[in-house]
Amino acid sequence: MAISHQITAGFMPLLDSAVLVTAKEMGFAEAEGIDLMLVREMSWANIRDRLAVGHFQVAHMLAPMPIACNLGLTPLAVPTIVPMALGLGGNAVTVSNAVWDAMSAHGAEANFDPATAGQALKKVVLERVVGIKPQLRFAVVHPYSGHNYELRYWLAACGIDPLRDIEIVIVPPPLMVDALASGTIDGYCVGEPWNTAAALLGRGHIATVKAAIWRSSPEKVLGADAHWAEENPEALTALLRALGNAAKWCGDSHNHDDLARILAEKLYVAQPVGWMLPALRSQLPIGKERTADVSDFFVTFAKAATFPWKSHALWFYSQMVRWGQVQHTAKNAQVARETYRPDLYRAALKPLGIALPVANAKVEGALTAATPVGSSGASLVLGPDGFFDGGLFDPDKLDAYIASQKQ
Repeated sequence: MAISHQITAGFMPLLDSAVLVTAKEMGFAEAEGIDLMLVREMSWANIRDRLAVGHFQVAHMLAPMPIACNLGLTPLAVPTIVPMALGLGGNAVTVSNAVWDAMSAHGAEANFDPATAGQALKKVVLERVVGIKPQLRFAVVHPYSGHNYELRYWLAACGIDPLRDIEIVIVPPPLMVDALASGTIDGYCVGEPWNTAAALLGRGHIATVKAAIWRSSPEKVLGADAHWAEENPEALTALLRALGNAAKWCGDSHNHDDLARILAEKLYVAQPVGWMLPALRSQLPIGKERTADVSDFFVTFAKAATFPWKSHALWFYSQMVRWGQVQHTAKNAQVARETYRPDLYRAALKPLGIALPVANAKVEGALTAATPVGSSGASLVLGPDGFFDGGLFDPDKLDAYIASQKQ
């Protein structure tokens, strides 16, 4: 097909850049008439800023970041929309070997269970208070990241106050393992392959995973300059179709060996193939050459994995409010809600015949088992999608949910 659109996209060297990388490498973008240029960055702040100054039209972004941009919480922000998600899950919480040994002494087991790991970590935290030792320091990749919110949610649900009991700092994903090994931090929440890397290198232990803290939960999205998207609807539509086909290819387990090899290349994640495969196969290392199965650790296509649910946007917004990043107002909630654009997603992907949810939002955490739901195109099964502590988030009851959350 003749090239009709030139699009530059920023991305971070992470496993969950897979859909963007595949769209270029497997020819899905070219088939839609797109010359897709991918530019690798080393920090999320760079991604945000280069989108703001026009270097990128779209980018691989942290799911809450476009909301933060639209709320005026970030420097150099431009209006940003989310017409598509780039998958579910894909990250984990890793701790140093010393912290894991202390957690193990308090009942933590090598099974990624967030409840038992969290209770063990709580006892380790209390021991440090009694012993007048420095607080544990955990790293996340950005203040407006799913990592920050899921880490805080997990800690708070287990009785650890993220504001007082531990310290949370910002570290770019590629530096996490070295920061852990040097003792600069005691743990981190990050996307793959940086959890697997720490475990395989013997520098840390995976304590729990996002897929267990909140099953079928959002992670990265396609962020698009809103002005560019409005002025170039055909280009955006073509890109979404290319990414939809790429997501389907990534979701086929028969392609995972090839996907791992592509991502491992120097242009992309630039790390060993063996660091990519565990997450793609949902089998993460737990030490001593053992692995554990993690159901749906990283999902790119099934369960409407690329659909930009407005309930996801509003949950992230609720956490921004919870942790004092923004004031809760009807206007701010509306900004968050309108950042995610399922209307653009449906219009672009309808010709592909894939499953398209008929609703724009859902009650998060309500599905305890795989459940058929209303859809157009192919049939659609969602869930399970529960929070590990049994919590529910009903976007129609946003005010009550925010009021019920503990600081």
